[in-house]
Amino acid sequence: MSQTKSRAPLWRALFALAVIAASLAIALTQSARLGLDLRGGTQIVLETKDSADRPDRPDRKIKADPRSTDRALEVLRQRVDALGVSEPSLSRSGDNRIIVELPGVQDPREAADVIGRTAQLTIHPVSGVTDRAPAGDGRSAADGSRTLPDPDQKGAYLRLGASALTGDGVKDAEAAFDQQGMAGWTVGLTFRDDASGDWARVTGDAACAAQGSPERRVAIVLDDKVISAPGMNPEVPCDTGITGGDTRITGGFSQEQARDLAALVKGGALPVPVDVVEQRTVGATLGADAIAASTQAALIGLALTALFIMVVYRLLGALATLALALYGLISYAALVALGATLTLPGLAGFVLAIGMAVDANVLVFERAREEYIGARTKSLDKPLARGFGKAWSAVIDSNITTLLAAGLLFFFATGPVKGFGVTLSIGVVASMVSALVITRVLAEFALRRRSVRKRPGITGITSTGRVRAWLARRDPQIVRHRRRWLGVSALLVVVATAGIVLRGLVFGVEFTGGRLVEYSTSRTVDVDTARTIVADAGFPRAVVQESGDDDISVRTGELTDDEQHAIKRALEKPGGEVTVERDEMIGPSLGDELRTKALIALGIAVAAQLIYLSVRFRWTFAAAAVSAMVHDVLVVVGLFAWLGKPVDSVFLAALLTVIGYSVNDTVVVFDRVREARRRDPRMDLERTANRAVLQTLPRTVNTGMGALFILAALAVLGGDSLADFSLALIAGVVIGTVSTVFTAVPTAVTLERRRPARERRRDRGRFTGGGKGQSPLDARRAARDDTGAVV
Repeated sequence: MSQTKSRAPLWRALFALAVIAASLAIALTQSARLGLDLRGGTQIVLETKDSADRPDRPDRKIKADPRSTDRALEVLRQRVDALGVSEPSLSRSGDNRIIVELPGVQDPREAADVIGRTAQLTIHPVSGVTDRAPAGDGRSAADGSRTLPDPDQKGAYLRLGASALTGDGVKDAEAAFDQQGMAGWTVGLTFRDDASGDWARVTGDAACAAQGSPERRVAIVLDDKVISAPGMNPEVPCDTGITGGDTRITGGFSQEQARDLAALVKGGALPVPVDVVEQRTVGATLGADAIAASTQAALIGLALTALFIMVVYRLLGALATLALALYGLISYAALVALGATLTLPGLAGFVLAIGMAVDANVLVFERAREEYIGARTKSLDKPLARGFGKAWSAVIDSNITTLLAAGLLFFFATGPVKGFGVTLSIGVVASMVSALVITRVLAEFALRRRSVRKRPGITGITSTGRVRAWLARRDPQIVRHRRRWLGVSALLVVVATAGIVLRGLVFGVEFTGGRLVEYSTSRTVDVDTARTIVADAGFPRAVVQESGDDDISVRTGELTDDEQHAIKRALEKPGGEVTVERDEMIGPSLGDELRTKALIALGIAVAAQLIYLSVRFRWTFAAAAVSAMVHDVLVVVGLFAWLGKPVDSVFLAALLTVIGYSVNDTVVVFDRVREARRRDPRMDLERTANRAVLQTLPRTVNTGMGALFILAALAVLGGDSLADFSLALIAGVVIGTVSTVFTAVPTAVTLERRRPARERRRDRGRFTGGGKGQSPLDARRAARDDTGAVV
């Protein structure tokens, strides 16, 4: 037994060293992948649709399934590569969505126009010319013929026969400048072997027509538009046509137009049509500013948190600060090793997880203080070891509840918010390694030093602490007035609900669909002037507001890229140089889907917490914890309703984090109740719960202060994009801390009084701990308190 005790610290030390060394190696050799919201660029989400009947193949129809979406993805990849974008990223999401990330692309018009088109290239013989506009789209369903505008003569229309071949027969396409014929930029086409014969046949038929006849022309059609209709040169032999499979498209193209056309044709036709359902553009300067602001906020918040825990816990606080720094290293290395993308909300999740690491350290240190004060000997080793041992269950339970919320973010959220869920999950796991392994190794090493043993006061666990000393003097009976506290909680819920009903929720474009554009001007533009300009541009119902440092945000229902640039040009007259800092477009169908997913995520979060807590505690305690959690969510949502703040996907991330934090705090108190009842099942439940609240209140205050330092720094320095996020979390932390004491515990006691557990074996084993040699009668008595309740 003694050998096991002596080896355990060694194994912990070796494990800690291995984790730190691996993390350091990864951090020094690899760099994190930044999301577009941090490095700037454009993200486009495309949704594939079932293909319509093709004019040349009326019997062919392709469904937008994963297989056809993958084929479309490969075509898009070739097009994006042809555009020359640095480090593009294309991936399939779900069965029929494709996510395209284009770093550095600030104008999404060109990219969306090139990669989002169906690019159906067809070649048709010309049967005649007319000056009468066709009815409908100009197609003839009977034989696949059509009538389309002539690109060479305004007001004329070409009557085209059925397509002779399609873009599938094109082997290669290349933009080149015609130096010999001086025809400007042209696109050279090379046909595949099986298609070269079709090309020779259609050109040979055209060459047989009389000179000057429209039948000597061959029309090249791209997406129902004639892009070129060249006539056959006299040198082209009749019935033989152009052999060798080569041809050249002319049409007065610029270099950029020729390059884009070649990219479209070379990439081939998409097997199914695609729609742009989401589009986000973030300026490079905004991303750089966000990184700088978040880094500054993190450093200041960490410095204040480190100073606070060192003042409260002295030497152990200093060691915990060192462990927190190593936590940052471990989290970053894990993020890099997993290939996760670091987004702006992810940065916030990274910083927020530090609060979880602080919480675990505070739990251990407070338990160590209690053990030292209550111990007969004044040894430093045993109180610390018992503190780690007794805090274990609370740390695990509280962190699992946070992981449940983070997991829901990963599965139900999209874009940057999904990154928040990933980062928060990594941070929670790393925080447990930091607090329960690294801090313990450092603390045990320090407490074995003779200089520390001679001065036990510097450790921080021999003092009572001001909050604990004040509670010991006053001994407030908080739980005794539970009806009063529950009444106040109910009043807060009523006020919050009134705000939701009367003021309504301002849903962001993620949930409603539409477009939100944030413009930055070199000269200050009054918001009333901006509203007039936007209204005169044709959008009188657009919501125009100030955003950040004198920026202008415009939110509309539907807004095309050309219309967005029209607004930008209109703002240039009073605002000087205008740049787009942020541009978000969400299709209405995607907005409905995201809103549904948000409700599902919240519902599953509540159900998951209820199930987990019912397993770990009795159902009455689980119901009380979930009630307090719902109370916290309603109050935060009501606060945003009264303030008129937007409810978007970032707010959803904050809300799910509040859920995890609220249950986290409640679990710590309930863990104390469970532990106390195992020691003395006959003690009155109200007294047990009140003592648990007073015992954990110092931890609650210290943990809340550490989290608030970080969140306040994010709110003040994190920029406009993180201000509302930080506000929601600050409100959630404060309300969650208060609701644990004044909502969750009173509710649990009330439910236990009304529905005491009967003689259920699983409840007796769960809350009394059993014990060898205990008779059934003793176990039955131990399982009951004086009211018959098992807790």
